[in-house]
Amino acid sequence: MKSFQGPVPSESKMLADARQLLAQRAYREAHALCLDVLKANPASAEAYFLLGILTADHGNHARAIDLFDRALAADAGHAGALAHKARSLIALLQRDEAVRTAEMAAALGPSDPLTLDTLGVVFSRAGLHARAVPFYAAAIACRPDEPNFHYNHGAALQFVGRMDETRVAYEACLTLAPNDTRALSALVQITRQTEAANEVPRLEAAFAATSQDADDALRVGHALAKAHDDMGHAEEALAWLQRAKAKKWASIRYDPARDEALFERSAHLADTLKGRSGAAGPAPIFITGMPRTGTTLVDRILSGHSLVTSAGELADFGLAMKQLARTPSNMVLDPETLAAAGQVDLAALGHAYIGRVKATLGLEGRFIDKLPLNILYAPAILAALPDARVICLRRHPADTVLSNYRQLFATRFPYYDYAYDLEACARYYVGFDRLVSHFARTLPPDRFREVHYERVVADIENETRALLGFCGLDFEPACLAFHENTAPVATASSAQVRQPLYTTSLARWKRYEAGLGPALGVLEAAGCLAPDERITK
Repeated sequence: MKSFQGPVPSESKMLADARQLLAQRAYREAHALCLDVLKANPASAEAYFLLGILTADHGNHARAIDLFDRALAADAGHAGALAHKARSLIALLQRDEAVRTAEMAAALGPSDPLTLDTLGVVFSRAGLHARAVPFYAAAIACRPDEPNFHYNHGAALQFVGRMDETRVAYEACLTLAPNDTRALSALVQITRQTEAANEVPRLEAAFAATSQDADDALRVGHALAKAHDDMGHAEEALAWLQRAKAKKWASIRYDPARDEALFERSAHLADTLKGRSGAAGPAPIFITGMPRTGTTLVDRILSGHSLVTSAGELADFGLAMKQLARTPSNMVLDPETLAAAGQVDLAALGHAYIGRVKATLGLEGRFIDKLPLNILYAPAILAALPDARVICLRRHPADTVLSNYRQLFATRFPYYDYAYDLEACARYYVGFDRLVSHFARTLPPDRFREVHYERVVADIENETRALLGFCGLDFEPACLAFHENTAPVATASSAQVRQPLYTTSLARWKRYEAGLGPALGVLEAAGCLAPDERITK
């Protein structure tokens, strides 16, 4: 007797089912369906495309790119394959190729909402936030019920300074997904909280519901700390920061010796490269230092000049150095790469960096690279680019420690892991302080300059004139109107720097002093903080 198995599903039905399973993260079942399709039709572009998404979701972006290329070999006009290939390329830090690939996808005029959103993600991650906005808007127009599209749209709008629209986008996300901690946290971060109008009850309920997830707890707890800080509740703010960070701090493997090795290698690089120089040429301005010390403010001041463009926070110098150093680790910045930097071809390094920036951003003339971590590359930057300038922001040690502790950094970025613990923040500052003091003694003073945040706030005009003179630029009044600068700001200061200069962040640590004891002790022991500055002992 023959068994009846029913009709064999069509290829289109199997692919539709695979796509739905993939959206549900039922990876095993989706994978099996795609393989069944390929057995019957080895040239199925859609099957390869879906397998590429599945593979990228598991972090294997090199393999994913191969699968997207197979999809494109079967269908060169597959915009989705191009868009997702671009997303994998950006994940592998191949920004210029990612942008080119994304533009190829955009030229095909895609109408699929996932493809449109993916293109927005690629352009956002490449620092092209204005370019990203219309793709997110188009994705929402196609599928207004997808909360993630609204969140992405809000983030891009925030970066380009369209704050009212940003709030609308985050609220739209929360209407569809009330438990989206990203949107809730972001909304609080850009909206001043008051005793009369605040999100504390909503946030506390969200924290109770999500406290088992370290990243969700981190986001919501930081938002609660910000809300209490806005209302002048310093003790409650610090307590929420400690609660927010506890689970994440326990889950990571932070090794302070690694940061100490980075500082040591960077200092040694200043000695190794002394007197060496690459080829003269472009004169970018690097704004560096520890995060949350005024780097964005100085970026806005200088980019207000008619001859200067802000390129945002670029990883290109480190990537170019890593490529030339050929160190085997999977980290772009590590002690081994800094050690090997002393042997790289400096002219090639400078050329590679400028080439990467031009290929993606198309910048000509003077531009600013505002990645704080570039401070570790300062000796190599000045050697590889003899006409470049490096500005290092300084801020009161205790305010620097507190501001880093208060900052919610990207959770997948290990270079700021010290910020999950107050004492670790203080120890990191001590290493940073020693490094920059060494640079001040060894790097050329006409090309390396320390700038103190407090002095900029106290006397913005004279400090601005000095900064412009250091960069070889004439004074322009527009530099003083930094809050009117319309360029995108892809940092945590995106809301603050669109306001006139304010002084409320000066000596903020005094309001938190009662809870900063161990961290202040680390600073005092290292000579970074005078004992008589403290009120409590």
